[in-house]
Amino acid sequence: MKQVTVKHFASLKEQAGCAEETVQVEADRIVDLYKFMAHKHQFSLAPSQVKACVSGRFVALESPLEDGAEVAFIPPVAGG
Repeated sequence: MKQVTVKHFASLKEQAGCAEETVQVEADRIVDLYKFMAHKHQFSLAPSQVKACVSGRFVALESPLEDGAEVAFIPPVAGG
């Protein structure tokens, strides 16, 4: 079991109803954490549609998830 801090941005923040939360998960990879969060909050985006940052650095979704990590999930954002 790992305890991680998850930060949500844009539409994910709206769907989760919070900007940040700490969760305990049995996940080995970042993508597994996203799937857990997507199920918990009914996220409308597939893992392939989001970017992940760990401690401020973009990482691949297949990257290992470390206990105590701070993970941010960032959906696509349109600008103009």
